[in-house]
Amino acid sequence: MIIHVPTNQELQTLEALRIHRRAHRASIPAQISGHVEQAKGGLTTGQKISDTVAKTVGSWKFIIIQSICILGWITYNSLNNANVWDPYPYILLNLMLSFQAAYTAPAIMMSQNRLSEIDRQQANNDFEVNVKAELEIELLHQKIDMMKEKELFALTKAVEALSQKLDVYRK
Repeated sequence: MIIHVPTNQELQTLEALRIHRRAHRASIPAQISGHVEQAKGGLTTGQKISDTVAKTVGSWKFIIIQSICILGWITYNSLNNANVWDPYPYILLNLMLSFQAAYTAPAIMMSQNRLSEIDRQQANNDFEVNVKAELEIELLHQKIDMMKEKELFALTKAVEALSQKLDVYRK
């Protein structure tokens, strides 16, 4: 049976993980209070508006309603030559759609930026969990190796004792 003796690099890595875990545990109260403050304050008015705009504009219901309105606009202005408010090149319609795009795009980007920040925080939390799991696994490996060494030492002593008894018995 071969006993794995940790190399200096493995021991340094393990010690770095331990230091990281201690630092992480020390910062947990600050992280918890930060999350509590964010939950208390909730979202700002701008964040709520940007989320609502992104949710509304990014739905099939909005696309269908807007398509029906545009088709109605074009149909009405194409068929009623006497009472048209926006003749064929549909400049007013184009202007309205340009305004819509000009205001919805930044609102959607704000919502996406906020969500990407949340994703970054979750990825950071996942990383912390992975580091902790790696450290715990490394510690378990170390404990198992120590238990194996003790068991092997005890077995070696038992074999030596039995060998001595056999030698005494044979003489």
